[in-house]
Amino acid sequence: MSNTTPASSPSATRTSSRTVAAVTDSLNADTTHGTTTVDDSVVAKIAGIAAREVPGVHDLGGGAARAIGALRTRINQADQAQGISVEVGETQAAVDVIVVAEYPIPLHHVADGIRTAVTTAIETLVGLEVTEVNVTIADVHIPSDDDSADEAPRVQ
Repeated sequence: MSNTTPASSPSATRTSSRTVAAVTDSLNADTTHGTTTVDDSVVAKIAGIAAREVPGVHDLGGGAARAIGALRTRINQADQAQGISVEVGETQAAVDVIVVAEYPIPLHHVADGIRTAVTTAIETLVGLEVTEVNVTIADVHIPSDDDSADEAPRVQ
């Protein structure tokens, strides 16, 4: 099936193309063959995957969420939407992200990268307009903290 329809004038073609584009841009739209609905958890998962790929992101979620996430990872049930909450409407979405950033990467660079990655992923994969991406930096991960856990104890 083609997205273009024949028309008698250029302005009619332009109008019908915009109408088709408006219908196909949003996955939550009615079509002649049925409806497609994207669950909020899918949007949250897409946002989580995009946020994790940003340089300077160590983990997503606050302390309790990361503890539960560590347990889920051990049993191969990792939660890609950990630390993400979304509000999804008919054509728009808003996202809240809680993140642990890597030290010493500037926090505003991490936040800007998350906003860009999440917005691009949701708009590209889901077709929803992202109205806002709120980033909360809950902690800063210092790589030396991991190294000290692997060292032998000082006193035996």
